[in-house]
Amino acid sequence: MNPYQIAIALWTLVIKEIKRFTRIWPQTLLPPSITMTMYFIIFGNLIGSRIGEMDGYSYMDFIVPGLIMMAVITNSYSNVASSFFSNKFQRSVEEMMVSPMPNWVILSGFVLGGMARGLGVGLIVTVVSLFFTRLSVAHPVLTVLVVVLTAALFAIGGFINALLGKKFDDISIVPTFILTPLTYLGGVFYSISLLPEFWQGVSMLNPILYMVNVFRYGFLGVSDIPVGWALAAIFTFIVVLFGVALWMLERGKGIRS
Repeated sequence: MNPYQIAIALWTLVIKEIKRFTRIWPQTLLPPSITMTMYFIIFGNLIGSRIGEMDGYSYMDFIVPGLIMMAVITNSYSNVASSFFSNKFQRSVEEMMVSPMPNWVILSGFVLGGMARGLGVGLIVTVVSLFFTRLSVAHPVLTVLVVVLTAALFAIGGFINALLGKKFDDISIVPTFILTPLTYLGGVFYSISLLPEFWQGVSMLNPILYMVNVFRYGFLGVSDIPVGWALAAIFTFIVVLFGVALWMLERGKGIRS
């Protein structure tokens, strides 16, 4: 395939993925906004008024970046996991793999589609947060960079989950038992400086902590982790997981019997 044909194939895949989740927006876009509204009301207004300040900011201002990031992570991941597994279950993935389309285009198409949903939901949650607080962005470029990279990382993770899954229940195991606990323990609702030294060290093993802290630094200018280290970790995760996902796809892991 020449570059023009590759671009058309990639664009077609991305548009197909975007149409997929926008067509069923009451299931894909509306629930996250309602859930996050509940978080803003319960944790931000009710509990936050009793907690007071966190790292020099009101508790509502402190948790808003984390909640936006949580929405981006879960939706980027779940979109690719469910979409690619459905294609695998219906055997339509095999048609793509026997076509002249390179495997990296297939992977990139699904990942970009997942990123679109994650970033779209993140934007909706950001708009919702404006009803509860006034947002100020200290580092706009860094904020956009880290949210895009995070969406890409977890979209790739969802792709790997879909490849390994053998039945529909398998694509909910990782989000339920791994992704959700890591997200809640990733500094969304608290600063790790409040933890004992031992648990601070344990928290450093959580990759989501790096993403939440860099994103919060983009908004508020405060972070529990050096921003350079966090960005390096995110880039490393993306490169490694993309390589693993492409290797699995080229060998037909979870597709060919």
